[in-house]
Amino acid sequence: MTSISAERIAQIEARKDEIQNAMSAPNLAPDAFVRLSKDYAEIEPVAAAAREVRRLRSELDVLNGMAEDPELRELAADEAEDIRRKLPEAERALALKLLPRDAADDRPAMLEIRAGTGGDEAALFAGDLFRMYQRYAEEQGWRVELISASPSDVGGYKEVVASVTGQGVFAKLKFESGVHRVQRVPATESGGRIHTSAATVAVLPEAEDVDVQINDADLRIDVYRSSGPGGQSVNTTDSAVRITHLPTGLVVIQQDEKSQHKNKAKALRVLRTRLYEAERSRLADERAGARKSMVGSGDRSERIRTYNFPQGRVTDHRINLTLHRLPEILQGQMGELIGALIAEDEAERLAALDD
Repeated sequence: MTSISAERIAQIEARKDEIQNAMSAPNLAPDAFVRLSKDYAEIEPVAAAAREVRRLRSELDVLNGMAEDPELRELAADEAEDIRRKLPEAERALALKLLPRDAADDRPAMLEIRAGTGGDEAALFAGDLFRMYQRYAEEQGWRVELISASPSDVGGYKEVVASVTGQGVFAKLKFESGVHRVQRVPATESGGRIHTSAATVAVLPEAEDVDVQINDADLRIDVYRSSGPGGQSVNTTDSAVRITHLPTGLVVIQQDEKSQHKNKAKALRVLRTRLYEAERSRLADERAGARKSMVGSGDRSERIRTYNFPQGRVTDHRINLTLHRLPEILQGQMGELIGALIAEDEAERLAALDD
């Protein structure tokens, strides 16, 4: 790992002091104070980590000097050894804080789950995944709002889309995008054979109005009668909405609400999020070139995880992690799994600094 120079540490601490002094300036405009407060909140933990590295390095220099004194050599050697153990971890913590942040990490996310190969069993599995994320969200204190759902005849979902809001949603869920595979004996299987089914998960950072400007002239909006469940009025009014974004060909259909206005608003929200993600992906590809993260590209066609019911295990293929805690994970206890993915991503990005 690249060592962070004393000059770089001095720059970080000086920048923090500069912002702190600016916030104390007389007659500071309210909007300037808000902007400076945000800058200070971002740099303060970085400066604290830098300060700890500087302190440990300084103490080590003093102890190395003391080691030249025969009477102090043994005491200094013990203390120096302790600092040598602490210093690499402090330097790694600082390096992590200096890594470029994903600007979308603090965003809410659009969670999309679609049944893949496996027919009814795949739809049941899609329902299991959705409940798993709901329970994890509840554990995190997040809010899950159902945007649209297409239930299957036997339970579960052919497709379900939800908005997840709260602190650090996208940062924790972004590695869930990809193909999730299940291996189990379906309830309808009399011979006890294990079937393999799959569902596709996509986690997209939600866009704000200012992120994506949609020109009305670029949209074709069709309204029609809903064909799904929802009561008598659903099938007697033109409440369903299909929006086609002409420049990209993206199509969003929304029919869960009885109100055409609400369906249109939800459809535009989904469209805006998908356009935002498409632009994010394009920019990321430009910046990263051919580099692939060890936790995967987030490509929805990539098989990322297997849930094996007979063995009670969950395996994440990107990081070769197997946990024999399938029931708990499906109950939303995903902390260990998500923590391992985040740690692997951090390690990969730190390694990239040395390339």
